[in-house]
Amino acid sequence: MDELSIVCTQDSIPNNIKCESNWRILKVEGPLNFSLIGIISSISNVLAQQKISMFAVSTYDTDYILVKDKDIDNAIVSLSVVGYEIIKY
Repeated sequence: MDELSIVCTQDSIPNNIKCESNWRILKVEGPLNFSLIGIISSISNVLAQQKISMFAVSTYDTDYILVKDKDIDNAIVSLSVVGYEIIKY
């Protein structure tokens, strides 16, 4: 059986839907050229070194990184230290 994953605001989720909650989103500013290689890999390596789990969503113009609410501050600091400019939503 295939599955369908929907990313939306937490208050938009009906009560009877199985979901993973308490995620925060960081935007990788775009538009990103499709010839760029390793952006998500680089970000995931930084977060993995800090034991921070992430979920990536890519669109045509940009990428989004979701991390658990409990890890957001550590993720921002960790990515900032290596030179990423953070936009927090």
